[in-house]
Amino acid sequence: MGKRVRPAVAALLALAIAGLGHVYLRSWGRAAGWFTIILGSGLALVGAFGDPTASVSELPALVVYPLVGLFVLSAVDAYVLARRSRDASPGAAGGAPNPEGDAEAADGTCPHCGREVDESLDFCHWCTEPLDVDRSGDGDVA
Repeated sequence: MGKRVRPAVAALLALAIAGLGHVYLRSWGRAAGWFTIILGSGLALVGAFGDPTASVSELPALVVYPLVGLFVLSAVDAYVLARRSRDASPGAAGGAPNPEGDAEAADGTCPHCGREVDESLDFCHWCTEPLDVDRSGDGDVA
């Protein structure tokens, strides 16, 4: 999750479709977990308290309120996870610049975002910043 993420987008996606906010964050396990929990709870609640043939607007409050609560908890989890990811990334806005400079790019990591880079590219495929490093192995900056 080293990409620049927007916590509000993750939360809104999590409110729209169960697990989608976590898919945006590439947190596949949490996405599957939230989707399973919300879908399973919805099926169980409708089976226990609602009429399965009724429309969504006719569902009782005993079904609707717990599901809304689960969606809100999923959105809060996605928001917190995105904030934690954004704040922990070295290339985050407001984060400290990398004191190593371009020397770190020679080690296979981007000096801007800290992610691993493809040695055959002249730019970081994660943050799209140019990598001004001589790849000949002598360590001179181009």
